[in-house]
Amino acid sequence: MAQQSTEISGTVTESGSGMPLIGVNILVKGKVIGTITDNDGNFTLEVNQAPPLTLIFSMIGFASQELAITEANTNNLQIRLEEQSLLGQEVVVSASRVEESILQSPVSIEKMDILAIREAASDSYYKSIANLKGVDVTSTSINFQIVNARGFNSTGNTRFVQLIDGMDTQAPSLNFPIGNLNGPSELDVESVEFIPGASSALYGPNAFNGMLLINSKSPFEYQGLSASYKQGLNHINGLPGEPSSPRPMFEGAIRYAQAFSNKLAFKVSASFMEAEDWYGTDQTDLNESAQGELPFNPGENRVHVFGDEVSNNIGLLRNVAAIQQQAGLLGLGGYIGSIPDQVVSRTGYDERELVDYGAKNYKVSGALHFRVNDQSELSYTLNYGAGTSVYTGAQRYSLNNFSITQHKLELKADNYFVRGYTTRGNSGDSYIADLTGVNINDQWKGNAQWFGEYALNYMGALALQQVAPGSLGTVAQQGEAHQFARTQADQGRLLPGSAEFNQAETTIRADFIPQGSLFNDRSRMYMAEGQYDFKNEIDFMDLQAGASYRVYDLRSNGTIFADVAGNNISVSEIGAFAQASKRFVEDKLKVTGSVRYDKNENFDGQFSPRISGVYTEGNNNFRISYQTGFRMPTTQAQHIDLNVVSARLIAGLPYYREKYAVFENAYSLTSVQRYTEAVAGGASPVAASATNLLEQVTDLPALRPEKVNSIEGGYKGLLLNNRLLVDMAYYYNIYNDFISQTAVRKAPGPVFPGAAPTSDQGAINAVNAPSLLTPITIPGQENTFQTYTNIVDRVVRAHGLALGLTYSLPSNFTIGGNYNFNKLLTDFEEGFLAEFNTPEHKANVVFGNRKVTEKIGFNLAYRYQTAFRWESSFAQGNVPAVHNLDAQVSYRLKPLQTIVKLGGSNVLNNRYFLNFGGPNLGAIYYVSLTFDELLN
Repeated sequence: MAQQSTEISGTVTESGSGMPLIGVNILVKGKVIGTITDNDGNFTLEVNQAPPLTLIFSMIGFASQELAITEANTNNLQIRLEEQSLLGQEVVVSASRVEESILQSPVSIEKMDILAIREAASDSYYKSIANLKGVDVTSTSINFQIVNARGFNSTGNTRFVQLIDGMDTQAPSLNFPIGNLNGPSELDVESVEFIPGASSALYGPNAFNGMLLINSKSPFEYQGLSASYKQGLNHINGLPGEPSSPRPMFEGAIRYAQAFSNKLAFKVSASFMEAEDWYGTDQTDLNESAQGELPFNPGENRVHVFGDEVSNNIGLLRNVAAIQQQAGLLGLGGYIGSIPDQVVSRTGYDERELVDYGAKNYKVSGALHFRVNDQSELSYTLNYGAGTSVYTGAQRYSLNNFSITQHKLELKADNYFVRGYTTRGNSGDSYIADLTGVNINDQWKGNAQWFGEYALNYMGALALQQVAPGSLGTVAQQGEAHQFARTQADQGRLLPGSAEFNQAETTIRADFIPQGSLFNDRSRMYMAEGQYDFKNEIDFMDLQAGASYRVYDLRSNGTIFADVAGNNISVSEIGAFAQASKRFVEDKLKVTGSVRYDKNENFDGQFSPRISGVYTEGNNNFRISYQTGFRMPTTQAQHIDLNVVSARLIAGLPYYREKYAVFENAYSLTSVQRYTEAVAGGASPVAASATNLLEQVTDLPALRPEKVNSIEGGYKGLLLNNRLLVDMAYYYNIYNDFISQTAVRKAPGPVFPGAAPTSDQGAINAVNAPSLLTPITIPGQENTFQTYTNIVDRVVRAHGLALGLTYSLPSNFTIGGNYNFNKLLTDFEEGFLAEFNTPEHKANVVFGNRKVTEKIGFNLAYRYQTAFRWESSFAQGNVPAVHNLDAQVSYRLKPLQTIVKLGGSNVLNNRYFLNFGGPNLGAIYYVSLTFDELLN
């Protein structure tokens, strides 16, 4: 017996003008089948179902309509859609993993739709995410932005999850999202949803501070050709060390999608960008405590200078036989005692001499969708991103010709999905800039030779100044001796731009770590997950359940992890969740509860419950929730084994601590720094007052997952005749087993803090204690170790609030703003990095009108944040306050289906940086053309 079908056709027009609307989405409610209107606003749809059924007509910027179809042949429907300027009408998915009104979401959530993305004032829609309530965005490069929420920000945010069409975008070897480097171009983005706060109960490990969900356009719903080109300029009025004239920027994208008989559809898109990256020019000395009374610091370690991380306490050379012998031959034997206990560093190279600032990003994506039947759709998706960027981690990394590829296969319906995908990274020609500078110096002249020449010339300079043998001389005489010693030791040094320098740099960047500075990473991640909604089986409540399985296959070939030949490393995780919700009190109160269980092979399993309630009275929605989150130690926290010049960074698993006997004659690095300051201030390295500052470290807590308990309350509603949208939220977070990093420095033998120099223990101190003044950086011989651990003797607390207001003014004008407050309530023990890295106060104001006239629109976005302290393993320092204004004006060429946009990011060119150790950001001015075949 033939299956009955329903045929429907008609036209969709704009209510006011009567003009046909192109690309209106028409969907059969409860199914995946649908179609779109053509260039004349017409549509035809055949459904393999007898009436009755319901059609949903929707288009961004217009109020959706539902229409009941009761006849098998329904022709010449005339649908009129009204332009929608009402606030709070968005539908979101990420808050509960099911569709719901944004007003009734149980947690804080923000959304950008197609119009908000298109009208973004900044040069990139991704950068405009910074204007959303509760968002913190950090830039390490012109094309690499990192998103965070609610504190503990970093340039590699492992506390935050970013999904693109359900795929986790983290790099397998880094465990944090890589911004938009492999995400869709603006032409292919349908929406962006942002949730601040713990989301582990639904999304698993690392959805700890929040998550970002980017949805690309379906080839069924968004068909036709679209293209864009953007021309820009940056480096206007450059700072010292930066380009002296403006540099051009280029960006282009194209997308094409086509459907066949509402059964098969495909899309392809590609984009490129090229620009001169922002420069790192910070000359702040990270080792200023070693200067003492000298007029300058011979042991300086500047932020964006590489090679000067290698340092030595030249006082240790007093006991080196070769130095004593050469000093005697030169008639300087009496000056051996004049060598001070002063830390001296090698001469470094500015970052601009070592980093590739030619930023590039090339992306290709495609998808093939097949509707198996009216209820289910099968799809294959490919995302590929490649390019060059700069990333700040424990060091500055020049990411050259890297690539990341994702493949996904998914089957979904309106009540379930099953997907599997893989993410494959390729480090390409990426290298460590710091290590490149260190190795160039070492290739030209080894450390032993350079420091030896320095010490001998230092003694010679004292002799020339007629300083008495064995005495230190005046501060001025010491300063002159240091200058002379460096000049002589640097004779013949490889100079940037010379053939010898270029050859050394090329050789080092072509050789793998540790001999060179080149990464060799091909790590992969495999993920399988599914979710089922029991809405067709259960009607007295809503119930969803899901499960996931993930495997990290680490393939750094010993350049990041300890995965050398014969030591393959993989990490597996499993997880499952269930969520139920029910309405009470005449459907005004919705209560939702969920629980998730996750297990990593190296740690105990974790339960993550969440419960929330939303009470709705008209357009007023009051919410409260208790949620938990956790983050597994990253793959690096579990398995890294990397020399980062200033230290060897090792994982927190027991194997690595035992491998390096890290607690043998080990002292906290903070206490070593106090000891160094005392010696620099004139104390003897064996003085009891100096050694008494040292704190021995004999153990650290075993690494384990970190947990957060979060209480959140809020209100979201429409006031003043639905023209004012108000959104408020307050959160209070309690962290247990907080994951942190700490560092120790090892002596070659025991040190007895506070021992009298004349005692037997003091004699041992004379041999071992001075070695703590100098970090040994040679791979395999390091004496400084930085490792991952947990803070277990206290809880860490933080709280904050956010207030957002959006007002719909007459004539389509809209003004909105938000205020964000975040504060860390716990003081960290000395030696542990808090890394809260978040301004206490931040505010955004957005004012715009996309249709001042039928052709002209504009948007302004102002952002302010207070100064704050930045802490990371790369550098610690203060980030000044930021004032930033983005602006754009657009002109619609309707006959050409094109929008011209003139705008800029940071149009006032206020120079600023968002993380200490990051680049200085300036203005970007641009003009763009966007063609869209479906533009109404």
